[in-house]
Amino acid sequence: MEISANTPAVVTGGASGLGAATARALAAKGAKVAIFDMNEEKGEAMAAELGGVFCKVNVTSDEDVDAGFAKAREAHGQERILVNCAGIGNAIKTASRSKEDGSIKHFPTSAFDFVIQVNLIGTFRCIAKSAAGMLTLDPLSEDGDRGAIVNTASVAGEDGQIGQAAYSASKAGVIGMTLPIARDLMNEGIRVNTILPGIFDTPLLAAAPQNVRDALAASVPFPKRLGVPDEYAKLAVCMIETGYFNGEDVRLDGGIRMAPR
Repeated sequence: MEISANTPAVVTGGASGLGAATARALAAKGAKVAIFDMNEEKGEAMAAELGGVFCKVNVTSDEDVDAGFAKAREAHGQERILVNCAGIGNAIKTASRSKEDGSIKHFPTSAFDFVIQVNLIGTFRCIAKSAAGMLTLDPLSEDGDRGAIVNTASVAGEDGQIGQAAYSASKAGVIGMTLPIARDLMNEGIRVNTILPGIFDTPLLAAAPQNVRDALAASVPFPKRLGVPDEYAKLAVCMIETGYFNGEDVRLDGGIRMAPR
């Protein structure tokens, strides 16, 4: 599907990091981009920069997501592109013993559930509601192309590290639902693909000490550096514009395979 002038697009988590880079890449091709995010200040600034619209959306809420799509569609029309970048993480062992007093604790179920709600169910919520809207559109090509969806998983979905039980489970879920959803939508001309980023230089990682950042970069086989958000954006655009790209989960990681810690 060619991204042409005024193609409506929605990017969740679009105010920073991978989402912001993707929003900029889409806008550079002429797309009208709606930014879904919880950060109003950054979201409004990004929308102003791109000539788009900001929608304050918590992806765990049906009401928020419905309102976000309604606002985006009022401004730009029914989206043909959805890129899901909204996500969170935590690092808690399933069960552990305190080094100080030997006391034992376990991963709080509520904390596990929250990560699943945002990363997995939130992603599916946006996919389902966007796809339902795309079904109302006329096809763009002889192939019957109506729209394209790109999701964000993680290499942790395949080789999660210590403390990443919730994060890995949520991202493995995104990987696992990619092909079934692509099959659900195949007769409607809507393609679905997922990117599995490795260690990327995002605002979250920017807060890490330089020695930690250097060690992470050195752990990448090649190139020995952190991933750049623009590289994620380029792959997302490729997935959207390449009509034969469908039902795929693609690692973007410099060849890394994560060690236990």
